[in-house]
Amino acid sequence: MSTSASSEVHAAPPAPGRAQVAWVLALLLGLQPLTTDLYLPALPALTRSLGASLAAAQQTMAAVLLAFGCGQLLWGPVADRVGRRPVLLWGLALYTAAALGAALAGSIGALIAWRALQGLGMAAAVVCSRALLRDLYEPRQGAQVMAWAMTGLGLIAIASPALGGLATAAAGWRAALALVAAGGALALAVVALRLPETAMRLRPDATRPRVLLAAWRRIATHRVFVAWVLLSAATYGGLFTMLAGSAFVYIDVLGLSPTAYGAVLGAGSLAYIAGTFVCRRWAHAYGPVGAVQRGAAFTVAGGLAMALPAALGLQSAWAIALPQCLYAIGHGVHQPCSQAAAVGPFAEQAGAASALAGFVIAAVAVGIAWWLGQALDGTVRPLVYGVAFWSLLTGAVAWTLVRALPR
Repeated sequence: MSTSASSEVHAAPPAPGRAQVAWVLALLLGLQPLTTDLYLPALPALTRSLGASLAAAQQTMAAVLLAFGCGQLLWGPVADRVGRRPVLLWGLALYTAAALGAALAGSIGALIAWRALQGLGMAAAVVCSRALLRDLYEPRQGAQVMAWAMTGLGLIAIASPALGGLATAAAGWRAALALVAAGGALALAVVALRLPETAMRLRPDATRPRVLLAAWRRIATHRVFVAWVLLSAATYGGLFTMLAGSAFVYIDVLGLSPTAYGAVLGAGSLAYIAGTFVCRRWAHAYGPVGAVQRGAAFTVAGGLAMALPAALGLQSAWAIALPQCLYAIGHGVHQPCSQAAAVGPFAEQAGAASALAGFVIAAVAVGIAWWLGQALDGTVRPLVYGVAFWSLLTGAVAWTLVRALPR
């Protein structure tokens, strides 16, 4: 297929409006909390049901993230070569089938394998989401559209743990994982019926090793990419520490029921949605760089407020939940800005840039999952100290590397 022919084919469909782009992005990016948050209330139950150790249970999360990170390196260049739409269709079909397999798994090993395939499919959805945003918008506009999408993601994040808790209480952990498969099927139907191709020019050489390695070298050494990806990875590091460790802390250590735990996560998601509204205002008024300078204050305050009671020997659900909301507000500012801005300089290679950014973030999450499997000790300390560490790193990156970027 020639480049000119590709351009002619993909210029035909009308460009989707901002509202349509935002809600499609919300659905695609919402697969992340659907995959992680919805099954969190079921995690202790499935651990007992399958006779698994705590470390093995953590591997069900780590498997998703490892495949998610590596899968983005695969799907990103393919999306630059064949387009966003085919990759989305292939990836979402794989995601849905793997989610069904996970719901029917008979052993912890089988569950880990199905979850890895699920992460591979989810990688296609996320990498193409960032790439199609860059296809359609410049970074400043993209940050505002992404903030709308992140609001929708926040709504999915609110519903996910609550639905997971209710499904687990009513019908067991398999019912919670079946809901994940239903979400994948919905996303697949929406893309198939409503989303046109957004890449105006395809790159037939995008998957050639020499071309790809040269592109990744150029992207990985670009100061704009480095600053924004480090910010995105740091803020997500704190969020993921909370997601991966909070089920055991809230339920097993602090004694909350799965339903109450889902409500606590829902409160954090409401705070995150508030942060995305703040992000839209600040990104418009101050640009992405100015927005994250202000958002970092919420992040650091939340992390330190969470760690202080634990340092004083206090173990309370409220002492974690309230600072968690502060952190979530900051995260709602950082993620839309960083995800849109990281791929901003790479209009011709948005897929490769999105893939590399996603790989870095996923690698951080895999490391956190491994660490939590070793560090959780029946107290709140590993969880809250971990969040505090990532909050301080987020503030440091926002107030140094990002601050030094052109506005």
